[in-house]
Amino acid sequence: MNRTTLSLIAAGGALAAVTAFAAFDGPSASGAAAPEAAANLPVQRTSLLCPAPSISDIADTSYTSFTPVTQGTASDGKAQLQAAGEDSADGTGNSRTGKAPKGSKGGKKTADQPVLTPKAPGTPVTGDTSGADGPALIGTADGKFAPGWTVQETTEVAAGTGRGLQGVNCTAADTDFWFPGASTAGSRTDYVHLTNPDDSAAVVDIELYGKDGAIKSPLGENLTVPPHASKPILLSTLTDAQQADLTVHVSVRSGRVGATVQALDDKVGGDWLAAAADPAGSLVLPGIPKDATDVRLIAFTPGGDDADLKVRLASPDGLITPAGNETLHVKSGMTTTADLGDVTRGEAGSLVLTPTDQSVPVVAALRVIRGKGDKQETAFIPATAPVGTRATSADNSAKGTTLSLAAPTATATVKVTASAGSDGGTPTTKTYTIKSGTTENVPVPVPSGLNGTYALTVETVSGGPVYASRTLSATESGIPGFTIQTLPNDRGMVAVPKTTEDLSILQK
Repeated sequence: MNRTTLSLIAAGGALAAVTAFAAFDGPSASGAAAPEAAANLPVQRTSLLCPAPSISDIADTSYTSFTPVTQGTASDGKAQLQAAGEDSADGTGNSRTGKAPKGSKGGKKTADQPVLTPKAPGTPVTGDTSGADGPALIGTADGKFAPGWTVQETTEVAAGTGRGLQGVNCTAADTDFWFPGASTAGSRTDYVHLTNPDDSAAVVDIELYGKDGAIKSPLGENLTVPPHASKPILLSTLTDAQQADLTVHVSVRSGRVGATVQALDDKVGGDWLAAAADPAGSLVLPGIPKDATDVRLIAFTPGGDDADLKVRLASPDGLITPAGNETLHVKSGMTTTADLGDVTRGEAGSLVLTPTDQSVPVVAALRVIRGKGDKQETAFIPATAPVGTRATSADNSAKGTTLSLAAPTATATVKVTASAGSDGGTPTTKTYTIKSGTTENVPVPVPSGLNGTYALTVETVSGGPVYASRTLSATESGIPGFTIQTLPNDRGMVAVPKTTEDLSILQK
């Protein structure tokens, strides 16, 4: 199948908003008490978008859906994933609906049926598909299924470009995305997958930044993504320049989209590159595998000032400075890289970037390689937000799951809960203390009597911010297949200020 005609996407979602005529409680003229603090309540609606999983005819893909148990939710609700329409990559607008994955219990589903029907919160449900025709999926959840709803898409490709293990969390739609770590090198086949979950078309720009700055790419301007459709953009069609390391900026002129990069290499496998955390002066990239054989840092600053960063590794024994890579100078508007080699040297580690002096917003990601010679595999770790109240990770197994926790600035206590299994098992919980400046690969709790896969929820109990990632590993034919997903806050709760009815605003 011609890759440039494939219809692939990325993921997205949003919280439902409730609009009403109301006014915040304020202190009265007589000096009454200040308004009460906002209540932290479960979200009522969540939307997720999953990219079309593979361009390989020999791909096997599994989906796992999970909603953690959350107090205060409604007693009813539903969640479902359905196949999205697809827009042709040649821009003709010809669309079709792909073959939907099999359900967890009901065999093959037709394209207009839900591909997954989640169980009650607290229990994962799985589905699968195979080949290159798996469609993008659009998901919605409301009521008790909405808070923290998480869907993991994991694909195994036995051979060919991008062979190995590829994984991605189905994620939220937005209007701005940064992807340091993409490439147009001759060995790479990188797509930006776009999806539009809304009823009207979205208009998108894709900007490319290489080692010498912005790359002219008129073909990346004013890209139309039809409503409820997915669209792949092959990066090599946007520029003739072959660059090993690029920063891709996806910005939306109208509407909103989900965006994810699928980075596939002819020799060293591939994976999904999720969007990096928003530009910030300090960044954390958690969970570098302890047996990583090669780690490359890719950084970019979108502002008008250069950035000077202190580079440190949060190891199990504390913060250390990698020899020869003590600092990194990032020129404004230019993609900058640093080869860190086997920086973890057999121990758990997370990269911590902080300004040496002036704080300048930066985006960053790591390209991580495991294995040697012709048995290498690749994954990516973008800079991420902290766990906060709770983060959720689906599609874990009794073997092959590594949970990495980092507390770069202050000691923290973390609670990790293993859910029931998708086909049986009793939840279990463990609590860990992560010392300031360290990273730990903690013993992952496993449900007793586990049957199938299970989910992990990570909650910050006390102390400083915690950053987390989950690694899935599966060795096939001697190739150490793996994929890494960071675990930012699952946005299951939202602050809702106390309000009172004030009809007088209708007269203003």
